[in-house]
Formats: sequence, structure tokens, C-alpha cells
Amino acid sequence: MSLYQDFKPSILFLAKFIGLYIILNVVYGFYLDASKGKADIMTQWVTEQTADIIDLYEDKISTGPKEDLKSIFIFKDARAVLSVYEGCNGLNVMVIFIAFLFAYGNLSKSMLWFIPLGILVIHLFNLLRILLLFHVTISMPDFLYFSHKYLFTAFIYIAVFGMWALWIFKVNEK
Repeated sequence: MSLYQDFKPSILFLAKFIGLYIILNVVYGFYLDASKGKADIMTQWVTEQTADIIDLYEDKISTGPKEDLKSIFIFKDARAVLSVYEGCNGLNVMVIFIAFLFAYGNLSKSMLWFIPLGILVIHLFNLLRILLLFHVTISMPDFLYFSHKYLFTAFIYIAVFGMWALWIFKVNEK
């Protein structure tokens, strides 16, 4: 029984985190199913925002649906450069971020402003990630797989870990 008592805080954290993560992922799945085989609204929004940023310094940037309808292309000069799929919209990373905060502590006043701030930071990092992938696709296409799979995935998760550390050591009221 002493072993359980020693690890009780860790076990409770993991149970809360996994439970909330599963619940939020089920809700996310229903959200994706509601898109009826098309790209979801968040994916459209993220793709449009990225294209708008690129359009500030590049000519002839546009977006349009991919044949599978679950992805959206970013075009340059009417040539499809990058396909943005639902997994690129940042929502799953936001789910992980939120699940951690709730698992770490109870709802508090600081959580009411830190969660929206964290979601905004994740969104901005995700826009930057897609923007960089666009440029990697154009200038170093052989580097795209590594950039997408490892480099820029690490990039966004390092931002999340940084926000978690900020929460644990500076913001949380415990």
C-alpha cells in the first residue's frame, strides 16, 4: 500500500491526463466527422492564414481543395506546392496542451487566461511551421520528409513543453 501512496500524485496525473486526452480526442473525432469528407474549418482557416502571410512577400499565392477534399493545397503560380491535411491544423497539439494543464492542477483563474494564450501560441507556431514547410518544399524538396516528420514537429512540441514549464514553474498558483 505504501508504494501506491508514494506514487499517488503521479498516478492521478496520468489518469487525469489520459482520461481527458481520450475525451477531447473523441470530441475532435466527432468534429472531423461533421466535415462530411471535406477539409474541416480549422484546416481551411490555418491554410488560408498561411497563404495570406506568404502572399505578403510572394506573388500569385492561392489555396484550393485537393482531390481527396480532406486537404487544401497552397498554390504558387497555379502550381500546387504544399498540401495541408487535417492533422496540420494544430488542434491535436492544443488538445495535448489542455489535457496536461487540467491534469496538473484544478481549474484556476490563471488557467482561464493561460489556456487561451497557449492556444494562440500553438496556433502561431503552427502557422510558422506550415510557412517553413512551404519554403522547404520549394527550395529543398528532398528535405521535406525530414522537416515535416521530425524537425518542425519537434519545433512545435518544444514550444508546448516551454509553455508547460512556464505553467509549472511560474504561472501555476500551487
